[in-house]
Amino acid sequence: MNAQRHQEVAALLDRAVEWAGARPDVAGLLLVGSWARDAAREDSDVDLVLLSDDPALYDAESLTDQWALGTFVTTRRWGPITEWRFVRESGLEVELCVGSPDWAGTSPMDPGTRRVVSDGARSLYDPRGLVAGVIGACAG
Repeated sequence: MNAQRHQEVAALLDRAVEWAGARPDVAGLLLVGSWARDAAREDSDVDLVLLSDDPALYDAESLTDQWALGTFVTTRRWGPITEWRFVRESGLEVELCVGSPDWAGTSPMDPGTRRVVSDGARSLYDPRGLVAGVIGACAG
């Protein structure tokens, strides 16, 4: 993995954390997948989960404008979350999944949530302790 890719991802994550901290609707932000478990390759995408009190605030246009994520590619529903996929000019793919704080519920825990978090998760922003709770529940 080249240093430029690491720097690009670090800058993206820094910007995401700063943005999340300024939004009162944001209940949590997680990095998941290969970047979270320090196993990313040159072609690995960046997978983020954004928990919002009002997920309807977000769509491809607002996410592109607010995060400078690149070119919108596709969207898909995965149960309680919606995935927005973007490709940056460098070729880096960014998958931003948006859902309500219920996604991080642990009693009972959604099987999809458990699968995502168990595959590698790192808390980026957690003002309510939801992210720590779901990561802890998957680790235990």
